[in-house]
Amino acid sequence: MPSQAHPEPRNSILHGDHVPAGMAGEEIGTQMVPRREVLSGHGPTREHLVVVELGKFERRQFKSSSGQNGHAKVEEEPKHLYPLLKKEALTLNGEKTAGTDSHPVMLWWSPLTGETGRLGQCGADACFFTINRTYLHHPMTKAFLFYGTDFNIDSLPLPRRAHHDWGLFHEESPKNNYKLFHQPVITLFNYTATFSRHSHLPLTTQYLEGVEALKSLRYLLPLQSKNSLRRRLAPLVYVQSDCDPPSDRDSYVRELMTYIEVDSYGECLRNKDLPQPLKNPASMDTDSFYRIIAQYKFILAFENAVCDDYITEKLWRPLKLGVVPVYYGSPTVTDWLPSSRSAILVSEFAHPRDLASYLRRLDYDDTLYKAHIDWKLHGEISNQRLLTALRERPWGVQDINQDNYIDAFECMVCNRVWANLRLQEKGLPPKKWEAEVTHLSCPEPTAFAFSPLAPRGNTLREMWIPSFQQSKREAQALRWLVDRNQNFSVREFWALVFKD
Repeated sequence: MPSQAHPEPRNSILHGDHVPAGMAGEEIGTQMVPRREVLSGHGPTREHLVVVELGKFERRQFKSSSGQNGHAKVEEEPKHLYPLLKKEALTLNGEKTAGTDSHPVMLWWSPLTGETGRLGQCGADACFFTINRTYLHHPMTKAFLFYGTDFNIDSLPLPRRAHHDWGLFHEESPKNNYKLFHQPVITLFNYTATFSRHSHLPLTTQYLEGVEALKSLRYLLPLQSKNSLRRRLAPLVYVQSDCDPPSDRDSYVRELMTYIEVDSYGECLRNKDLPQPLKNPASMDTDSFYRIIAQYKFILAFENAVCDDYITEKLWRPLKLGVVPVYYGSPTVTDWLPSSRSAILVSEFAHPRDLASYLRRLDYDDTLYKAHIDWKLHGEISNQRLLTALRERPWGVQDINQDNYIDAFECMVCNRVWANLRLQEKGLPPKKWEAEVTHLSCPEPTAFAFSPLAPRGNTLREMWIPSFQQSKREAQALRWLVDRNQNFSVREFWALVFKD
């Protein structure tokens, strides 16, 4: 069953949104902007800082006094799910009515797959998968599937029937939809596929093809060559175009740059340009881009958010290329590293100057540096947790012999729905699957403050903490409205969020 790592950028195909030129960054899922809300029944018009939901299907430019010329531009991240090659359908779309008479319907409420109808085989079970919302009240509709970034409060399948399960697929950063990361909302779901190891379908290794990709020496340059390249290259490289995310990585890197030389490509802290053909975001997964990055001894591998098990290509890419990642992000990253010395952890240094001092030592001492790449040179991956996770995951990355992870999520839900139907046929109560708070949880963002010279007053940088705090109230309001089990308006939601 052919598959790829991630589906095609749905904004560019389905919605025609423009992806800006330049290096890739991460998506902005919410944006805090000054907004005047008229809250019916709550007094006169009030001024609020409101986190406006900006899912991939709704993002637009909006007026904001904080933006240039009175406008703030919301940029999309050109890093998306790669094209999915779906399982072969058992029936044609034209035969879907017959298929749904005897097969459970799995309705993608967020139209992630774009499929109007497909009868898919999941082992011994078969389910009908569709984005067609006319199946909302179909008697065979058993589960509603949501893509986290596009989980919007203004469109939910309510009232929720007792036999309606909800499944959440969310592999992305918390900044794309903060309210999902709080107990009142995540526990609305019966099934989860997230980056957390505790999820029903963990996607922690979603950016790693497999063991052989880590062991490959295809891009590894001899240390002697890297030492020679140091005449024109910095020891460290930084490649980011999603500036000032919740992890506040740019503040750290800006401070680090005062103690050690860093070549910075992309839009964030840029001091070096890529060749013109590589400025397209799609180039970040090309041979030419890999060979440029592989020239460096170290890369600053900083995630956009700090959450347990949220580990992206920022870690795996340098490990595959033979570059030592200087990593900041998941506090649990040591559980997933190929060896104990395969990465340098920012969290182990009290201040950027201490990290810079250590990196300079490694740069000048080949023996010390080699200790961080010995695992690569000898193809030795000692982390049994990582090996087991790669071996046992029921999906593959760019592997035509395995399901992709969306197929695996669909089939997990399909199989569990069928298991409950069989229990009911025997007169037994169905098993109740429920998400737990550990399935999607991140702490409140924090900001670095190393130097009074660091730029302050950056609207985006200062947005994340109040955004997170407000999302707690949003989560509580949404839970109350869903538990009431009636349709509600956006105005009603925001009135509840800001209720005194």
